[in-house]
Amino acid sequence: MMRGVERGPERQPDRRGELDAVRALVVVGLVLFHAALVFDARDDFYVKNAETTELTTFVVAPVVVCAMPLLFAIAGIGAWHSLRSRGPGGFVRERLLRIGVPLLVALVLLLPVPQFLRARAEGTWTGSYLAFWLRFFDVRFQPGDVPFVLDGEHFETGHLWFLVLLLTWALVLAALVRLVPDDVARRARGRLARAVGARGAVLAPAVVVGVVCAAHELEEGFAAWSRWGYLLFFLGGFVLASDARFRSAVRRDAALAGLVGLGAFAVGMVLFLGPAGEVDAFTGREAGAVVFRFLYGVAGWCWVVGLLGLLDRWGARRRTAAAAPAAEVALGATSTSRGAAVAVRPWRGRAWAYLGAAVLPLYVLHQPVVVAVAYPVVGWELPAPAKYVVIVVASLGALLAVYDLLVRRTRVTRVLLGMRA
Repeated sequence: MMRGVERGPERQPDRRGELDAVRALVVVGLVLFHAALVFDARDDFYVKNAETTELTTFVVAPVVVCAMPLLFAIAGIGAWHSLRSRGPGGFVRERLLRIGVPLLVALVLLLPVPQFLRARAEGTWTGSYLAFWLRFFDVRFQPGDVPFVLDGEHFETGHLWFLVLLLTWALVLAALVRLVPDDVARRARGRLARAVGARGAVLAPAVVVGVVCAAHELEEGFAAWSRWGYLLFFLGGFVLASDARFRSAVRRDAALAGLVGLGAFAVGMVLFLGPAGEVDAFTGREAGAVVFRFLYGVAGWCWVVGLLGLLDRWGARRRTAAAAPAAEVALGATSTSRGAAVAVRPWRGRAWAYLGAAVLPLYVLHQPVVVAVAYPVVGWELPAPAKYVVIVVASLGALLAVYDLLVRRTRVTRVLLGMRA
């Protein structure tokens, strides 16, 4: 018997295409971001250009505050619907197949590549790739860093920390759903849903996120966020999807959330450039660093709520606009402009469907591809901006080619990279 979440129908007709779109945009943005790290003076990226800059930190700061938290929140929204249709057991099986399998495949086939190229670039490894591959898996158990319990001289989870955390939090959620009685879950959800009827109440969890960030360090290896903060965003997305009143509150308070987040971010950046910047703002225990992390967490939650609300409004307008021409055609309208609008939408739909299905494979593949492309390019006699453009364009082209030609066309490769068979 499933507990904590009422069982619903298998089919979910109201799929939110705007969330698929933003997931695709974030993954494309990660290519731009990781290509920029090649030229960043602060980050210890796998391959570095001789000429670096500190500008990257300030350019990407607003994106870092909300991009990965938004992905975790969207994953939480999806988890609600998956749990309703499959139950905890089916949800766990589906997550192990869709996340666990590509994680293991990438761990064996892809993750050693960036570390190998780093060692070659630094001159610390001159042997073969096969010898390095074997050394990569020389690991030891470290139970104190859950869920990253394996460590080694070269071993790492790399950019797949996202999948490790996502799978871990999904298993935690399934256990909670199994343990919490249905009536308790319904009552708690009902109270929360009534509470968000008040203007701005949906922003209250920002305080909890801020406290967690202040108490726990922001981990640069996890896109400058706390792993426990990501858990809150994942659970937050799950709760927001559980009642239509939450969705209405998010739409209603989207602008307010954006403004509050902007204020928290602005004050936080003042601290980052001032007292918090004089110490380690991400890990320090001085007052300036703690307040900075609190505001960072507040800004993150507010901006995620704001983005979800604005995306929902945009998606609603698109669905309304798509329905109107179809209704006109059904009534016999023959306007050329209306017919063109009807004709163009299927193409858009196919494009978004293509990118939506590609999100997980592209995420898994993107960082090894960026590093492999950057490895020779940094040695070219070109200005840094030109190198950056070459790395981005070549990486995106290679990613799409690998995905389209080697991943999506066979059942085996689709399953291995987390797609539906």
